[in-house]
Amino acid sequence: MTNHEKFNFKTFEDINTRIAELGAKIRLQEDLSPLQRKVKIGALEAPNAVTILPMEGCDSEPDGSPSELVRRRYMRYAAGGAGLIWWEACAVVPEGKANELQMMLVKENITAFEKLISEVNKTSSDIFGYRPIHILQLTHSGRYSRPAGHKPTPIIPQHDPILDPRVGITDEYPICTDEYLESLVEKFVEAALLAKKAGFDGVDVKAVHRYLISELLASFTREGKYGGSFENRSRLFLDIIRAIKQAVNDDSFIISSRFNVFDAHPFPYGFGAGEENFMDFVPDEPLLLVDKMIEAGVTLLSNSAGNPYYIYPQVTRPFDTSSMGIPVPDEHPLISVARLFEFTRLIQQKAGDVPVIGSGYSWLRQFLPYAAAANLADGSCSMIGLGRMAFAYPDAPRDIFEKGRMEPSKCCIACSKCTQIMRDHGKTGCPIRDAAVYAPLFRKYRAEADMREKAK
Repeated sequence: MTNHEKFNFKTFEDINTRIAELGAKIRLQEDLSPLQRKVKIGALEAPNAVTILPMEGCDSEPDGSPSELVRRRYMRYAAGGAGLIWWEACAVVPEGKANELQMMLVKENITAFEKLISEVNKTSSDIFGYRPIHILQLTHSGRYSRPAGHKPTPIIPQHDPILDPRVGITDEYPICTDEYLESLVEKFVEAALLAKKAGFDGVDVKAVHRYLISELLASFTREGKYGGSFENRSRLFLDIIRAIKQAVNDDSFIISSRFNVFDAHPFPYGFGAGEENFMDFVPDEPLLLVDKMIEAGVTLLSNSAGNPYYIYPQVTRPFDTSSMGIPVPDEHPLISVARLFEFTRLIQQKAGDVPVIGSGYSWLRQFLPYAAAANLADGSCSMIGLGRMAFAYPDAPRDIFEKGRMEPSKCCIACSKCTQIMRDHGKTGCPIRDAAVYAPLFRKYRAEADMREKAK
């Protein structure tokens, strides 16, 4: 194990030296041209290799339509120049919302989505001469459902003795039925058809970070047709993909998935994790899942890992400072970054011509483009994704393309404050680099969370 360290690198040589000292499998290159490559995704083509990953703001209107904060966020992305915008989690059923202001596309508010996509495309076209590809992430929050107020109302496919107590689930709490899970296929299809009508270029069937479909993939202890064997655990996921493909019936419409490769969670409750040591990655089922997704019709993948709501968030997003109540790991963030890069290499190798978007870049700050270019150049991924960095620095792609660098003063500092706002049930963004909007919100929601805690 290596001790955790905060980012303290000033030069390319500084970080390269530390990478070598740690033996981290990270390569940097100063030629950034791979980031400007066009990327074929099914029948479409992204104008460059940079993606804005689905960063949820928890700030839509009560009916799920884009609020002014949502509009502001996506217009900033439009002016930033990324070739693909992966829109944030959009609930397919009301009871599956992670918060009461989660995005939700329904027939009654589709016009608001059409208008915003049109604005984003115009802004991008006016500045850069191209528009980004748009993917909408479709989700059911499962055990993290909280559609109203501050009280969780989990919908769980299995009991988990580690995670259940964290949201107040007792042994008597019911698990969702096979009939309920089967009914969700139609809901995902309805949402996908609305997304296409609204102007999205594709949808993501979300299977990451322990939300419902992600947890189903690890439901070894569940009985019935959605639990136990790999065939059963992946059944709903693949049924949804196939049903969307059949209903849309358009090869130019992208069906994608942002999925967990590795849960970092004890067996028999974790996907891709070792039975004896849950921090050991076992690739057999994740690689089989890639085959099955592509067979079912997926033409774009984005891999992640871990559970950001548990005590090992570094597996998902390496950080300098943890959220409140989360221990600092005995692991250098460069090792955490290298792990995520290695997952992407493995998945891209398996996926072949299907593009895979890599994650784990934000902690690298201004050195992010050098790692991204190296991974693109050697085929470790087809595109790179900006997550927390997009909150802090939405115009990072533009600076990379036009200046050949990212500005240290604009970078995400991996302080976990954007995550803390979400944990405090607030509207989230970057309180550091977007302080005028989000620093007051950070203080407001932190105070409210403290008051709720004291009132217990």
